[in-house]
Amino acid sequence: MAKTIDEAHRKTSKKPYNERSDLEKLQSQWNKLSGLHLRDEPSAAIVRCATAAEIAANYAIRTEWARQTEFDAAIVDQFLRWANGLQLKVSRLFVPIYFARPEKSKTGKALIKSADRINSVRNAVVHQGAFSNAEEAEAAISEAKTFINLIVGLSIPGFDIAAKATSK
Repeated sequence: MAKTIDEAHRKTSKKPYNERSDLEKLQSQWNKLSGLHLRDEPSAAIVRCATAAEIAANYAIRTEWARQTEFDAAIVDQFLRWANGLQLKVSRLFVPIYFARPEKSKTGKALIKSADRINSVRNAVVHQGAFSNAEEAEAAISEAKTFINLIVGLSIPGFDIAAKATSK
């Protein structure tokens, strides 16, 4: 009986995940990863921080493509599926359209390198079955935080995912 009450409460108090905006999904992922990290579940925290980084990239891509192109949301969503994964989304969809000279942009290069590092750690856990320790998780979370703040901060100046998490 208590479970039914809890589930009813969730339906009325929380928007379903698929109906949330990218920024709401990003915040949910970050909150979840914080809990995983505190419970000493480093491998799960790494996967969650990589997911948060990819959602941040989705937000940045959607925002920039809406600003600079006439593609509708459905077409942009198809491009996001085509560029499956954080690395491809950043290197093929975001950096080329955001930066006038991507090959010369320090920020663009930093985003690509950061996406590569995040993706590499995530793939070790997900595809190779690697177990991570707290230090590896801390490094991945730090990298993801920097990436998220940078890519979202390009359209929302001063964005800080950690500050948003503590203000809830």
